[in-house]
Amino acid sequence: MGKAHFLRRAGLVALALASFGADIGAVQAQAIRATIDTGRVSAPVTAYEYGMFIEPIAGLVNQTLWAEMLDDRKFYYPVRVEGKDEKVPDTVEGRPAPAFRKWRPVGGEDAVVMDQVEPFVGKQSAAVTLAGTTPRGLIQGGMSLVASKTYVGRIQVSGDAGARVEVALIWGPGPRDRQVMTLPTLGAGWTEVPFRFTAGKASSDARLQITGTGSGGFRVGAVSLMPADNINGWRADTTAIARSLNSGMWRLPGGNFLSNWDWHQALGPRDKRVPMFDHAWSAMQTNDIGMDEWMELTHILGVEPYVTVNAGLGDANSAAEEVEYLNGAATSEWGAKRAANGHPAPYAVKWWNIGNEPYGWWQIGKTSLDYYLMKHRDFAEAMRAKEPDITLIASGAMPDQLHPRDVKENPSLESIQRKFGTEEDWTGGFFAKAMGTFDGITEHWYDRGEERPDAPADEELIEFVRSPSNHVRMKAEQWNIYRQRYPEIAKANGGKGIFLSMDEYAYMAKDGATLKSALAYAMVIQEMLRHTDFLRMAAFTSGASTMDITPTGATMNTTGLVFKLYGEHFGAGTVPVALNGNVAQPDPRHVVGSAHPQVKAGSATWPLDMIAALSPDGKALRIGIVNATFKPQSVAIDLPGKRTRGPGKVWRLTASSLNAANKVGAKPGVVLTEGKAPAMNGSLSVPPLSTSVFEYSLDGGGAPR
Repeated sequence: MGKAHFLRRAGLVALALASFGADIGAVQAQAIRATIDTGRVSAPVTAYEYGMFIEPIAGLVNQTLWAEMLDDRKFYYPVRVEGKDEKVPDTVEGRPAPAFRKWRPVGGEDAVVMDQVEPFVGKQSAAVTLAGTTPRGLIQGGMSLVASKTYVGRIQVSGDAGARVEVALIWGPGPRDRQVMTLPTLGAGWTEVPFRFTAGKASSDARLQITGTGSGGFRVGAVSLMPADNINGWRADTTAIARSLNSGMWRLPGGNFLSNWDWHQALGPRDKRVPMFDHAWSAMQTNDIGMDEWMELTHILGVEPYVTVNAGLGDANSAAEEVEYLNGAATSEWGAKRAANGHPAPYAVKWWNIGNEPYGWWQIGKTSLDYYLMKHRDFAEAMRAKEPDITLIASGAMPDQLHPRDVKENPSLESIQRKFGTEEDWTGGFFAKAMGTFDGITEHWYDRGEERPDAPADEELIEFVRSPSNHVRMKAEQWNIYRQRYPEIAKANGGKGIFLSMDEYAYMAKDGATLKSALAYAMVIQEMLRHTDFLRMAAFTSGASTMDITPTGATMNTTGLVFKLYGEHFGAGTVPVALNGNVAQPDPRHVVGSAHPQVKAGSATWPLDMIAALSPDGKALRIGIVNATFKPQSVAIDLPGKRTRGPGKVWRLTASSLNAANKVGAKPGVVLTEGKAPAMNGSLSVPPLSTSVFEYSLDGGGAPR
């Protein structure tokens, strides 16, 4: 993922732009008129345009979707007293090593040593030497519990017969604020012992303690603790919310993480998978989540998997084996390994992405364009040899995104013209030198929500909201240039043409997910739906970012509400139609920072942004309107050759303030409502600070052309 790329662009760079548009105050005074032409249709929307992206960014997945409650449960790091922990290296500039909870010794600093002789997994296990009646062992704190909730786990343990070992879940300071289980008599061989606890009270600093008394000692190789309602390792609450988004597909398992991860090492029993250090995010990963677990997640969510293979430090043969593992018959070499791991039926993964951001300085395995094209062609050949019918998506990047590491710019169509056909045009490089080896090509973008302290409130709001959708418009403008330069784009893949997959994007707003950022994401989706002729897939970063999540709860946030609103009413099969207006979008007036494309996204209905589409059966007209102003707005509607019939429906996302948010345990600040809409009668009205979707039945509605 390219987020770190944007973190380096933090400085504010004031740019003086000539004003080509009309004065904003005068434009706002002009009556808005929209013409909707239902006879001019675009390609139907696909469910894949509402996709999600996820990767193990440090503890992101473990702290949101995965149910494991313990950190470092396989003892990658030694057990030491606080203040004497090993320093974790910051392996990539701008990415500090994340903080994880640590195991601490109980019974003295020397109570635990790391035993590297026949460890259970990895390089070492925790060994405890006992001292009679004084408990000695290890403990990890900082976990959250829900009162009366049941938690399950297991411990891989060995030891001497004279050792009496207990596992305790502790939720308070008193001697009764815990539940204790005594393990059976131990032996020299490793034994798995399950345990089950019910929390007596809620706690935000619960501890799991493993201690022993008696003679001899014991060793701990791996420990796990999860809520009992986990779904094969995944959290029940967050996955239920994610399922309600109707995403179509999730892209996984990375991301930058992918470029130094070997998928082979995350197969088989979870406790026996060797933990690894992820140099992309300066974090240890337990390897509990392998391809079988990722496939289970997509099954739980009811979405299709979109798998990215490691083309950083990985090789074509490994990628081909991954295709066979996920899709091959149980009689094939790697299909048989999948079956042995408990999954005899192939997963039938259709969507495959070769590599992740190989053009980026931040990327492990970064190469030159020409070298990577050689690598890509090898991957494509090897993967298709295993299954010819998979859809391959190349890792491209357009000129607006690529520039020397220390250069900051706000790209315009004029400023990037010189880059086409150069090392700063990876997408063009694929079109020129690798046609026929991919079906689609990716684009990633990240935008920072900049402050505009010198702008009037109404202008600041509109420019903040429109900023991320300008990235989508810039990609569309460049795609038109590619279509002129490479006419074979439309003819490739048996006439189906090459498509664009915008499979990483996010707007990093200072205040997080609020009504203000929701207005921006609504404009992003509306801009994407204007380009369904080639933009057929998109994946938001990240699937977990559609929720507010705590260790014990979750709720859909404002970003999730936007995806829910559009996914349900402009979802798969919906047919976008032409919508023109009489008030063009003005040029940006308050340009700050960098990495903000200087184009004008949105419909010609300023200050509103509007889209229109026919329902899949052609019998209803749907109109989306984003009103990022502090005033109610009305728009006159011309509908040549069609008439709406009677009152309609309206779904609306709104709140009392721009900073309103949805947080776990609090009354929702932003709500999604459904109500009746009055008969259109030639115009529509929307309240301030709102996103609305109207639906009206059409007289004589039939299947769209």
